[in-house]
Amino acid sequence: MQSHSAKRCLDVILAISGLVLAAPVLLILALLVRWRLGTPIIFRQMRPGLAGRPFTIYKFRTMISAECSDGEERPDGERLTPFGRRLRSTSLDELPELFNVLKGDMSIVGPRPLLLEYMDRYNDFQARRHEVKPGLTGWAQINGRNAIDWPKRFELDVWYVDNWSLWLDLRILAMTAMKVLSREGVSQPGRDTVDYFRGNEEEGPS
Repeated sequence: MQSHSAKRCLDVILAISGLVLAAPVLLILALLVRWRLGTPIIFRQMRPGLAGRPFTIYKFRTMISAECSDGEERPDGERLTPFGRRLRSTSLDELPELFNVLKGDMSIVGPRPLLLEYMDRYNDFQARRHEVKPGLTGWAQINGRNAIDWPKRFELDVWYVDNWSLWLDLRILAMTAMKVLSREGVSQPGRDTVDYFRGNEEEGPS
């Protein structure tokens, strides 16, 4: 219990420090997103958190509207602009998630929050990733980020759940800084964004 309280204290300290230090960057990015992509500046979406409970995640917008002038929907590859790609490659689009950490919806370190529609596609092993709060960064992010396949990602997420400690969180944070600077694993090979998880044609260990 004390360890989890310490994790929450660390989350709050890092989130407040990050928001204060990054305030000028947040303002500049908000203006750039408004200029390059229009409104809304902040992308909001429901994601599953601890125990699968939904919460609203905040990120900087990186895509243009999905709907074309003729009513058809653009694929993600067309919606993701060069500016949006740069935001994603530097992870700067994730900065507003510090507000999610302050609210207690997320932690600084934990499995990344995925889509709500994935929840009923997990097997029992994969669903264990929701035994902890989702994070801005995690064990899977420093071991391949979005370039790894779904079974490996779930395996890494559950490994984190089973092996969590404050020292592990500090190690992940240190390694995250190096990964962000190198811009490794931003997307899966041959794709503009992450491949969609369609269910357990992609099984994790049982």
